[in-house]
Amino acid sequence: MRPARKVQNESTKNDPVIGQLPAACADEKLAVEFMEQQRWGDHPACPSCGSESVYQMMDSKDPSKRQANFRWRCKEKECHSQFTVRIGTVFEDSRIPLRHWAFGFWRAATSKKGVSALEIHRQTGLSYKSCLFMLHRIRCAMDETDIEPLNGTVEMDEVYIGGKPRKVHKTLYKTIKKEKAAVVGILERGGRVRPKVVADVTAKSLKQILEQNVDKSARVMTDEASSYRGLRKAGWNHESVTHSQWEYVRGDVHTNGIEGFFGMLKRGLNGIYHSVSKKHLHRYLSEFQFRHNNNELADGQRVIAAIKAAQGKRLTYAQQVGE
Repeated sequence: MRPARKVQNESTKNDPVIGQLPAACADEKLAVEFMEQQRWGDHPACPSCGSESVYQMMDSKDPSKRQANFRWRCKEKECHSQFTVRIGTVFEDSRIPLRHWAFGFWRAATSKKGVSALEIHRQTGLSYKSCLFMLHRIRCAMDETDIEPLNGTVEMDEVYIGGKPRKVHKTLYKTIKKEKAAVVGILERGGRVRPKVVADVTAKSLKQILEQNVDKSARVMTDEASSYRGLRKAGWNHESVTHSQWEYVRGDVHTNGIEGFFGMLKRGLNGIYHSVSKKHLHRYLSEFQFRHNNNELADGQRVIAAIKAAQGKRLTYAQQVGE
């Protein structure tokens, strides 16, 4: 155990972003500067016109200090707009201090099984409702828009997410049956994973998901479920293992990779979040997908990737409620 702990300390020490985050999570000015550096680097630009001819607005009472809201102004005559680092990101129009956003991105990007809104509430003092909405916005930022088809060897499997039926009252003997949500996962060995919430796992639905996400030249590995039986006739290079006969690996034919991802997903949903509604399940899938697809990055680099991904995305409260 000691060598592992030593390696972890050395990796943290060599990660400059992780060294900056504790201070950014404690001081609003440092948090703003941290977010500006991650979003713009050394070239801040106006989000309205794209011009880099901008300047920081200073406090009228103390010109040595920045304006209270940390605003910038564009010098272009046609624009001349004021803006902050929040504009054009998932934290636009949010009153939550950026130091709490930095903490939320840090925990969401580096916690292997996720972080609950209640944990963020305890650490920051924000209301539970604000923490929940903040984490949903972060998950929206983590939603990957990559549509490049998966190739090589691709594993495919399905899982059902949801609670067990339970009785309403001892004397009523009524049982409420909760319909579980079906999730299909596609994993490129040594590469990306794409989990999708689906209405059903029929052969037609699974074939459609394959056509939308997987290159036709790929080898497709599945279990023996009947929904996959027509893939060879449809032109796919399909191989399967028979779990019902205790066959889990045959040479390089197996679905252990996608099942491992589903195992991590279930441990997170059951152990951290406890209960996830079908309405918001796709956001939690985006969170686990982001961490898996960026697992080769150091923790600090993963936080930066999540912050950069927040640009150009919005999730308003009305959108979240209306989903």
